[in-house]
Amino acid sequence: MDALLAIKPEFAQKILSGEKGYEFRRTTFNDPSDVDYIYLYASSPEQCVVGAFKTNRIVKAQPRELWNLFNDVAGIDRERFFDYFDGADTGHAIRVDETHRFEKCINPDEKIDNFSIPMSFCYLDDAQSETFRGFLPTQGEGAQSPPLARFTEE
Repeated sequence: MDALLAIKPEFAQKILSGEKGYEFRRTTFNDPSDVDYIYLYASSPEQCVVGAFKTNRIVKAQPRELWNLFNDVAGIDRERFFDYFDGADTGHAIRVDETHRFEKCINPDEKIDNFSIPMSFCYLDDAQSETFRGFLPTQGEGAQSPPLARFTEE
């Protein structure tokens, strides 16, 4: 299964460039191990899918702990991070393991019937996943994997 993540364009670009090694969310997938690709829907003004990434880890913790663990690869400043998590007891850090930047921005209105922008993310059905996977590079070409993180299991 794949997911479509709504994200500000600046953070989508930071993920695709390797500057942002973790994407932070207040909520995340029911079963992260079921999600193969996470597609990046860059919100206004771009309003298109700009790329995708894979993840092998999602860390759930208090926002302060997430910041202490990942601030050096967060791709966001401290003030914006804590403003985002204001009032939240827990948060999620989705590690970016492999990125794919699309050659051209994909308009989801042209690819998904009755497309509506997800508030945070939405799961894609098989047909939608197949459509977006057609824009991924073939095996061995175009995958970047930014150098990451120092988080280890205890």
